[in-house]
Amino acid sequence: MGIKSFQGARKLAQQESTTSNIPFKVKDYMSKDLITFKPSQSVEDVVDALIKYKISGGPVVNEKNELIGVISEGDCIKQISDSRYYNMPMENHSIKNHMATNVETIDGNLNIFDAAKQFLSSKRRRFPIVEDGKLIGQISQKDILKAAMQLKSQNWKRV
Repeated sequence: MGIKSFQGARKLAQQESTTSNIPFKVKDYMSKDLITFKPSQSVEDVVDALIKYKISGGPVVNEKNELIGVISEGDCIKQISDSRYYNMPMENHSIKNHMATNVETIDGNLNIFDAAKQFLSSKRRRFPIVEDGKLIGQISQKDILKAAMQLKSQNWKRV
């Protein structure tokens, strides 16, 4: 007949208790110390910041830290190209007319695997996280990859 062992059931119970303590949410992996921009900043100021901080874009916030847009390298390149093509100086151009204002955000309480699906379906590189109307962080595709590598030895279950 064979010997029955209950060791497997105990191991399963131990694994479930340890995986419930593991962070799976976007807010656990998001960047909180962000480089942000003001709508009144010039395109040149933004380009300088993008180069200095080695970033490809960032959120644009008002004086209350409410997200009002996102400015990217592509937005800046378009403005530089247009200004050279039409022979118009750029120094007085603020980013408020060149930023993307229809910004997709992501919920900080979303689990990272659902966030990964949202990245795949939207083709975005980063999502701002807004709570009570205020910008609290940003999650990037790289943050999702880091989270997956940290969690790779765990038995994943949806919470």
